[in-house]
Amino acid sequence: MELHDMAGHLIRRLHQTSTHVFATRTKDAGLDVTPVQFAAMDAIRGNPGIDQAGIAAAIAYDRATIGGVIDRLEQKGWISRTVSPRDRRARVVTLTGEGAAMFDRIRPVVRALQAEILPGLSDEERSQFLDLARKASAGAPQP
Repeated sequence: MELHDMAGHLIRRLHQTSTHVFATRTKDAGLDVTPVQFAAMDAIRGNPGIDQAGIAAAIAYDRATIGGVIDRLEQKGWISRTVSPRDRRARVVTLTGEGAAMFDRIRPVVRALQAEILPGLSDEERSQFLDLARKASAGAPQP
């Protein structure tokens, strides 16, 4: 089997492309955000009352390192953490007003860069790819 026929190699290459395009386009737009920070903000926005463990699960990110992502978002003033009324050991994470405004500023940039991540695919092929990637991801073990 040739390297260019191996799923792991191709996925790694696509990840490199995705990360590069995200970093370039967000920087060009004057935004200081990583793909993981954007994903965390999306999870927070879509799940009121979510805690850090919930964010990690929602974005399939390692629970041990999500704290650093949340710390950086808090340092930027984009999120706040409060003690959960249901579990005093947990912290509820919410977007601040500044964070919600920043998310609304970032989201169109991220939407626009999606076509650049899979440049060789037609719209129909991109849709098929996304369907297959969702299917493969659903069956994969979570970190």
